[in-house]
Amino acid sequence: MSEVSEYLPGALLHARGREWIVMPQSSGEVLHLRPLGGSDDDIVALAPALEAEAPRPAQFEWPKPAQSHNHNASLLLRDALQLKLRSGCGPFRSFGHIAFEPRAYQLVPLLMALKQDVVRLLIADDVGIGKTIEAGLIAREMMDRGEIQRLTVLCPPHLVEQWQAELLHRFHIASVAVTAGSARRLERELPHGVSIFSHHPVTVVSLDYIKSDRNRHEFLVQCPNFVIVDEAHICSRVGQGRQQRYELLSKLAEDASRHLVLLTATPHSGDDVAFNNLLALLDPVFAQFASAGDATRKKLRERLADHLVQRRRQDIEEWRAGGAFPNRKKAEVTYRLTGDWGQLFDDVLDYCVGLSERAEQEGENKGRMMWYATLALLRCVASSPASAVNALQTRLEGQLSLEELDEAAKERVFDGAAEEYSDDDLEPAAQVEDSEALQRLIASAHRLAGAEGDPKLAALTKHIKGLLRDGFRPVVFCRYIATAHYVCEHLRAAFGKATIEAITGELTPEEREARVAELGEADQPILVATDCLSEGINLQQWFTAVVHYDLAWNPTRHEQREGRVDRFGQPADEVRCTMLYGEDNPVDGFILRVILRKAERIKEQLGVRVPVPDDQNRLTQAVLKAVLLQRRDGKSPQTGFDFELPEEARQAEAEWEDAWKRSDKSRTVFQQQRLKPENVLPEWQQQLAVLGDQASVERFVRDACSRLDSPLEPRPGGSYGFRPQHFGPELRERLQAEGFGEACDIAFGDKAPRGARWIHRSSPLVAVLADALIEAALEGESQLVARAGVCRTRDVDVVTRIVLLRMRHQLRITRGGQTRLLLAEETGALAWRGRKPGEPLEGQAALALLQAAPSSNVPDAKREQELTQALDLLNDQRPVLEAHARARAEALLADHRRVREASEATGRYAVDPCLPVDVMGVYVLLPEDL
Repeated sequence: MSEVSEYLPGALLHARGREWIVMPQSSGEVLHLRPLGGSDDDIVALAPALEAEAPRPAQFEWPKPAQSHNHNASLLLRDALQLKLRSGCGPFRSFGHIAFEPRAYQLVPLLMALKQDVVRLLIADDVGIGKTIEAGLIAREMMDRGEIQRLTVLCPPHLVEQWQAELLHRFHIASVAVTAGSARRLERELPHGVSIFSHHPVTVVSLDYIKSDRNRHEFLVQCPNFVIVDEAHICSRVGQGRQQRYELLSKLAEDASRHLVLLTATPHSGDDVAFNNLLALLDPVFAQFASAGDATRKKLRERLADHLVQRRRQDIEEWRAGGAFPNRKKAEVTYRLTGDWGQLFDDVLDYCVGLSERAEQEGENKGRMMWYATLALLRCVASSPASAVNALQTRLEGQLSLEELDEAAKERVFDGAAEEYSDDDLEPAAQVEDSEALQRLIASAHRLAGAEGDPKLAALTKHIKGLLRDGFRPVVFCRYIATAHYVCEHLRAAFGKATIEAITGELTPEEREARVAELGEADQPILVATDCLSEGINLQQWFTAVVHYDLAWNPTRHEQREGRVDRFGQPADEVRCTMLYGEDNPVDGFILRVILRKAERIKEQLGVRVPVPDDQNRLTQAVLKAVLLQRRDGKSPQTGFDFELPEEARQAEAEWEDAWKRSDKSRTVFQQQRLKPENVLPEWQQQLAVLGDQASVERFVRDACSRLDSPLEPRPGGSYGFRPQHFGPELRERLQAEGFGEACDIAFGDKAPRGARWIHRSSPLVAVLADALIEAALEGESQLVARAGVCRTRDVDVVTRIVLLRMRHQLRITRGGQTRLLLAEETGALAWRGRKPGEPLEGQAALALLQAAPSSNVPDAKREQELTQALDLLNDQRPVLEAHARARAEALLADHRRVREASEATGRYAVDPCLPVDVMGVYVLLPEDL
């Protein structure tokens, strides 16, 4: 062959003393080659014109009788070949690269994306269902199809590291984080004049960093053509502090060729304007929803069905995804404010009444300061004496503007705006004067902060004791740093055998994640945390219960806390969630009745939460004013929760009711009904047959380790001890480079026991073992795996010859006027029953024969005779092998067409087999009586 450019993807050639497979990115000047027994990590670039010996066509060497071994070694080769596949056949390109088995419902957004030439998708699934997984599947699939080379994720700053970890560990996509803290360092490492976003193909970017005028312009110029936006609802509102985010997304959406995937659990929270803004990012035509007549709205809704998917948990249960989520069991635990603690609370209420009365007589700025101090004191004393001390001792500076006071109150007292949660866990300042009454309060709070007998702590301790007794692993959420340390200290005294840590905003995100992981490995952990952990770090791997030590004043915060533990991937069957409150605490009473229980009732009826449409926290402030008014009127606020709401509170609650109704109507109107998981399940099941399922992974790793003289050691709970120190030095070195150089526990189920590393088909452990065994098979007479074999078994009644094949196909995809040439690979088999060849068995029927159980030994002479005859027969069946490869190419084309029909995708596909087919193994099964 004179021209190297004649080598197409999948062709075999000989260069540098070994055989290689030509990869799709090759050109006439440069060949990208993967070793015949290697992985994508081993791909090299080779310039034929510079080689001392020109590359030449190669053929795969057939097995020899001398390469025979026992039957288990034959099955091991089959599993190694299957599990090594990354660019597997089937309609989906990405499944060989992902580190999990997606649920059927998680494939629906992928199908929706595949039908669009330019992906514009709003994934609005409920909290914890797996929006990150669904978006990652789309990104990975488009990368593996060659449709995108670069992508970026825009998200709130506290989610940057979580996105980085998810992309890497679940999808094998490495990225760099771009935040206010990392951007300058990244820029210093770049050549002059080069942008972060043009240099790094995959970035995870903080919305708070990139929204500014200075950073936004550079990003818009260099932005990748695929963008994922997490918490997209915070970018859809126009108002104070929000305009920049909305402008950024609007500019990104203006490029009609840019793929845009928006993620939010609250697409419509009662704000029609914000919802329409969000939809307009998908397509400007959706902005017409606000003014369209009924006929136009109907057409728009039909069109939107291609771009919007939203499911609640009950929707998924209807799709029979049983076991996807644990059973969430809720409870309430109460206490009474008695003794000195009750007196402190009464004294604080009296002091706050005085502040609020003076606030009404002062000017606007001074009055706002006093009202802020009142709210801060009420919030902190309800949390703990320790947080009350910090609030009372921290001076509220008088130079703050009204806007700054409102912002401070929103962040530190009200837990952030309705849908923008604050992770500021410092105690708010509450000192606006230096009075005798204030000094008495400080002294009382100081004295109680270290004393025993706190009724709130006592109730928590009793409840934690019950959780531990029942085998749960609790997370205790506190509002403020001082409270978290206060609770942690007392729990350590009460539970000497437990491992207890407090994690707060004092730690960097990296430190928090490391502390959580370390604590999660303990036998009996108790995590005490502030709301710095209610977003950003998923806790389902280590914890199974949530206790709200402090009631959140932003009701959506409760769902965020519980959603850290009760989410997709939680291995426990049950999760406990408990609210702790004072039954005679008027602040808890108003917050619980007017806000939290109302929010819970909405969620029960609607299936999702609807945030309070209350940017200025009017509802909460009106409720708390009612507490103080009752106190001022001489009424006892500690007589239960039966009270009249003030007019302001009733008005705000009515607005919430309206938002609820609008959200319910929106969800009903826009609910995704067009695509169903059953449309894609057959393709996913077929993909598993090609690539190997979890049962294949477990069998392979167990057998491989056993044959490599390091058998797995069974552990209670279904895990295994993995001991790499018994492997040879070269294999140990490879494992060390992939993070498996030390002894550890491993597991194969999708709910791995705590402390065990989950091993899936794309795990580095599987890849390293498969590479080692295939290399050994190709090198010659290895005793580890068998390229040939003869087995006597009761599972067949006539002589059965099996040929194990590796096939490669050139896949051409034409979409949007562009054609991409890709490589698809699969492991298959043909089997002939009887001495005279007839129509062979194909596919899984043939592969399954390799799992036949041996019944007795076969003499060496008989083995050599049978293998020689089988190879002679196979030599005459070359046309059959080629016909099978062509049939498999046609089947692959049909797979792609079926998915296109299910998703209504545009584009054309063509599949051509690479010939000749690789014969990896030849095996003979003999009936027991022969």
